[in-house]
Amino acid sequence: MQAGADSTKMECLWSNWKGQAMDLLYWRDIKQTGIVFGSILLLLFSLTQFSVVSVVAYLALAALSATISFRIYKSVLQAVQKTDEGHPFKNYLEMEMSLSPEQIQKYTDCLQLYVNNTVKELRRLFLVQDLVDSLKFAVLMWLLTYVGALFNGLTLLIMAVVSMFTLPVVYDKYQAQIDQYLGLVRTHINTVVAKIQAKIPGAKRKAE
Repeated sequence: MQAGADSTKMECLWSNWKGQAMDLLYWRDIKQTGIVFGSILLLLFSLTQFSVVSVVAYLALAALSATISFRIYKSVLQAVQKTDEGHPFKNYLEMEMSLSPEQIQKYTDCLQLYVNNTVKELRRLFLVQDLVDSLKFAVLMWLLTYVGALFNGLTLLIMAVVSMFTLPVVYDKYQAQIDQYLGLVRTHINTVVAKIQAKIPGAKRKAE
């Protein structure tokens, strides 16, 4: 019973995360998505010019400059107007920001589930449980060697972020045309894989 309850909680938590991610990627709230997208790109482009330490230090200095300036401004304003509104960030200072043990457990369970699934999948691929899947993985790694020779990790990350925030919208707008071409590509790939399975001993999948 406890395992079933934990599984249900995990599914609910994953569903909430997935819903929030889809809202961002499909630009359902343009302002919120723009802020997130712009902030990520600004951070990544900053990392192409400066070290991680420098970027973190500059961001901290910018935040401190803003908060200190606002704190001094409010103090001077209160002195001139002879008011006693208190600390300008009082509401934020009193806000509860700690994670509860239940929240920590939820995030830990999600991370554990992801790590376990990843390890199992890698074990399946490297130990050749299915020859075709392992060959596909090998081809993918071989292609990545060429990608890595052309782009560094940060450039690939920037490209991935831009794709994440643009491709879903493009697909949503031109879904019929894209599905048609993807269907043709998928059919061609399946034909090639079937030919490989027929020629390589042990490559045929076990009957379900």
